[in-house]
Amino acid sequence: MNSRRKFLKQSMLGAGSMALGSGLFAKSTQGNPPKRFIFIHKGNGLFPDALVPPTLSEEEKAMEKRKDAFQVELKNHDLPDWMGALNEHKENMTILQGLSGKMCTTGHHTWQSSLGVYKANERLSSIKWATVDFELAKLNPSPLEHIELACFPSGGGNSRGNINGIEKGFSARGPQQPNYAFGSPKVAMQELFKSVLSDKDSQVQYQLERRLLEFAAKNEGGLSEELRGLEKAKVKNYADSIDDIRERNRKMDAMADVIRRHVPKLDQKYFADDLSTIDRQIGHGEILLSSLISGMTNVVTLTIDELGTRYTGIKDIENENVNLHDVGHNKSVGKFEAVEVREKVRRHHMALVDRVVTRLKETPEDGGTMFDNTMLLYFPDNGETHHSKGTEWPFVVLAGNKVKLDIAGKYLRLPHYGKEGHKTLGNWYTTILNAYGNPVEHYGAIDTGLTDMDQKGPIEEFFG
Repeated sequence: MNSRRKFLKQSMLGAGSMALGSGLFAKSTQGNPPKRFIFIHKGNGLFPDALVPPTLSEEEKAMEKRKDAFQVELKNHDLPDWMGALNEHKENMTILQGLSGKMCTTGHHTWQSSLGVYKANERLSSIKWATVDFELAKLNPSPLEHIELACFPSGGGNSRGNINGIEKGFSARGPQQPNYAFGSPKVAMQELFKSVLSDKDSQVQYQLERRLLEFAAKNEGGLSEELRGLEKAKVKNYADSIDDIRERNRKMDAMADVIRRHVPKLDQKYFADDLSTIDRQIGHGEILLSSLISGMTNVVTLTIDELGTRYTGIKDIENENVNLHDVGHNKSVGKFEAVEVREKVRRHHMALVDRVVTRLKETPEDGGTMFDNTMLLYFPDNGETHHSKGTEWPFVVLAGNKVKLDIAGKYLRLPHYGKEGHKTLGNWYTTILNAYGNPVEHYGAIDTGLTDMDQKGPIEEFFG
């Protein structure tokens, strides 16, 4: 049985099991365009002070310093300099401050914590349930269900052995089920678009994998009938998974013409193993856009960097190999102080967000644009600082005109940790899930330190 299991795991990974879908596609049951979600999380913290509009009044600045609850309209204020790329999107933007996440793993990095709202670590047993991106993917079915992209760290903390391969990611499909992420634009292109790529090698690989799946389905499905108890259930699960992948492939074949029109147009440099970190992120952005626009998926998660990510290609310090872990400990790089390096990195992130939002705004859909039905969330993997405590978890949200929350165009400061009315990361994700069709009472673990506070439920005022 061990050899059979190994064979099945290899065959499913080779066929893209990390993108195992529900088998449904495109429009919702009401015939409307699906809702789409983009999660972009960064490593090494996101300092709340960096997100504060510099043009607040003196009274508002005082409230911000005390971390008292208030809100202002972004149209009446300047954005921080590093967010300048998003100036044209203010009406669709929310800067959300004051959420906490002490029920997550904090410190350097959090594995699945920031998306799952529980304490996770490198052990599979720590994954308690599906992360919020997968829960949203269930509500908005697509052939690939969910796609995860990552700029894997090369050393330190949550490092990966192969930064250009397919490795365990930072999302989770369910209890003890980590998702798998594509580490480079090259491997993402090969796996996601190989069914429509014209080169001979891609087509040969694709057809071989199809035949391998057919063989596995025939053999394992029959074998399960000869087994009993737990072993029978395990083999049947493998067989069912293979059937799901085959069904996904059939649906992908049916939409081949659409996918072919939206194959990412990437220069050859994006397929190099030694491409710069900046180019890796840009390439992932193109993969992200093509996956959404083609209808392959409605949910994409991008780990844009992480503890131990070695940055190359940063403007003005292109030739430096920047260790974000060192920068997090306030080490300068060349003539630039750590705070300047962090800002340069974030500025590039905002340029990438602008590219994604602008492209979706330019893509027609159902009398409007694709962005009308899209929510993009940019947030830290580990909270408010490099060595976070989890008392704050800032978010930058870009959302279209048909989203189901009434928060656009605002700077929102919620009550700080421990203050009356304080909200957690769990409340925030519960709000999103409730708004989009999952009536869960509360998503995520409870903060045991907030004993005098009812932590469950959504943030009601966000519903409008």
